[in-house]
Amino acid sequence: MSEHFDLVVIGAGPAGEKGAAQAAYFGKRVCVIERAPRPGGTAINSGAIPAMTLRETALRLASLRRRGVEGVEVAVKRQLNLRDLMAGERDVIESGWAQAAENLQKHGVETIQGQAVFVDPHTVEVSRYGQAGRRIRGDYFLIAPGARPATASDLPLDHEVFVDSSSILSLDRLPEQMIVIGGGGVATQYASIFAALGTRVILVTDRKRLLHQFDAEIGEVLRQQLTARFGVTVYSDVGIRHTELVNGERASVVLTDDTSLTADCVLDARSRVGNADGLGLEAIGVPIAKNGFVAVDGHFRTAALHIYAAGDIIGVHSLASTAMEQARVAVCHAFDLRYKQQMAPELPFVVWSIPEVAQVGASEEELHAREIPFEVGRAVTSLNTRGQIIGDTQGFLKLLFSPADTRLLGVSIVGEGAGELIHVGMACLGFGGSLDFFIQSGFVYPSLAELYKYAAYDGLQNLARRAARTSGLPALKRMTPVR
Repeated sequence: MSEHFDLVVIGAGPAGEKGAAQAAYFGKRVCVIERAPRPGGTAINSGAIPAMTLRETALRLASLRRRGVEGVEVAVKRQLNLRDLMAGERDVIESGWAQAAENLQKHGVETIQGQAVFVDPHTVEVSRYGQAGRRIRGDYFLIAPGARPATASDLPLDHEVFVDSSSILSLDRLPEQMIVIGGGGVATQYASIFAALGTRVILVTDRKRLLHQFDAEIGEVLRQQLTARFGVTVYSDVGIRHTELVNGERASVVLTDDTSLTADCVLDARSRVGNADGLGLEAIGVPIAKNGFVAVDGHFRTAALHIYAAGDIIGVHSLASTAMEQARVAVCHAFDLRYKQQMAPELPFVVWSIPEVAQVGASEEELHAREIPFEVGRAVTSLNTRGQIIGDTQGFLKLLFSPADTRLLGVSIVGEGAGELIHVGMACLGFGGSLDFFIQSGFVYPSLAELYKYAAYDGLQNLARRAARTSGLPALKRMTPVR
């Protein structure tokens, strides 16, 4: 005999937890099935939270080395394992577990540990070692099992010398040399973290630039900072021809341009695959792509309209913050809840590299491709008092806006605090604001947030100069701001 729920959620990561809580908040009977012993998914258990903890250590070391303190020398013992450098990681992870579990319990969501497999379109069987299968029936399902690093055929992955983003933080020592393969967010994050810890890093990407999904200027500035600040060597627009494990402890990598590299460790951070395998989806009419992802429509419905999917499993925008919103929208659509009908029009993208980079809205490349006129305003941290105090003098904030009415179109930021500052731009985009929002606002002094005001001033000056070229100097004089 099977148990019956209004909603059955598979996966207790960010998407699963928030989707379940959303439905339960509106009185639905909900259960969450998670095969891992703890909730939180990749974000808490092996991804963002552990990586961010290591980043904090690296950031502090990098800051001390860059700014210097008289009489203080900074060095990292090579024999330390990464756990030694991740102070407070266990406390943060355990807090994440507790918060996720408490949130589900508070909303009356039943949690079941085990592997779920569909036996018919409305029933899953949950298996757990040493226990009989348990059948769970649901009116609706939310599939949120996440994703994992792809297994590359060109690397002999052993999780000791050749590692991926799931095993990198389990290294028993800090490598002296590391090769990072990939040019996206995970690759640049780990490349900068290990370089800041003193590892000699080589970054290899088959794309022409880093962070191809961001504004091109962001990728170029990050490359420059990685090279100049941390000594990272970047090979772009080149692939991997051959890899080999040498004497069981060193890696040999040959690039497609015949460059030969060796290192203590190679991190493959190129791609991920969805965890749709093993769920029995194809047997009930839900196709799975070769990369393990599941296709959804605008409401996050799969081919079986009572089965929704959210988070990494749908293969786009692999961010916990986005996954949470997708799940909330999916659940509200399933039960026709007039609460959250669609995704926010603009969501920020952040890479926790050193320095941080963030973007919301359009990039210059997007606006050019869509033939949308725009003007640019920028401010640099070298002229920002707070930036000078914290030693971040190589960052910038860029505003893209419409010349016709100064309506904001996009924001790009490089520098410490970018992941927090980007929300100011997101809010302005959300209500269709213009540069006047930043001009009229009063920002704390000294603060990095002031960058918004002076980028807006710069944008108005640029707009005025353009007007002056066509209608004379008075336009420039009229729009010049006072600092």
